[in-house]
Amino acid sequence: MTYSQLKLENQLCFPLYAASRQITRLYTPVLEPLGITYTQYITLLALWEEDHQPVKSLGEKLFLDSGTLTPLLKKLESQGYIKRNRSTSDERIVIVSLTAQGHQLKESAKTVPQRIASCVNLPEKDAKDLYRILYEILGV
Repeated sequence: MTYSQLKLENQLCFPLYAASRQITRLYTPVLEPLGITYTQYITLLALWEEDHQPVKSLGEKLFLDSGTLTPLLKKLESQGYIKRNRSTSDERIVIVSLTAQGHQLKESAKTVPQRIASCVNLPEKDAKDLYRILYEILGV
């Protein structure tokens, strides 16, 4: 038995993991002036796209469990970007909404995608193919 299946270079998970970490690191200097982390940024992206979301729906969109999402939302709330309120129709449901400050941050963040794209040297066709493949892997 050769154990070649146990070589790091033969693991699909490894380049996905390493590329994800590298891309996330590119965001740090871009998001730092805004005072937010990458995970806070993607949470805000989801809320800028659709405000007033239940925590459960937000977690599903972001592929985050409640153990990760709850402290993240608490931090965004303490920064003044979001508010969390119980649903009036079902108190078990917590709705996340942007504050005026959260809406204003969108203007400051509008150049983030272009700045990150300029750091990734990937032809447009390859980027589109990669995007499609990654979402296939995610089952979306």
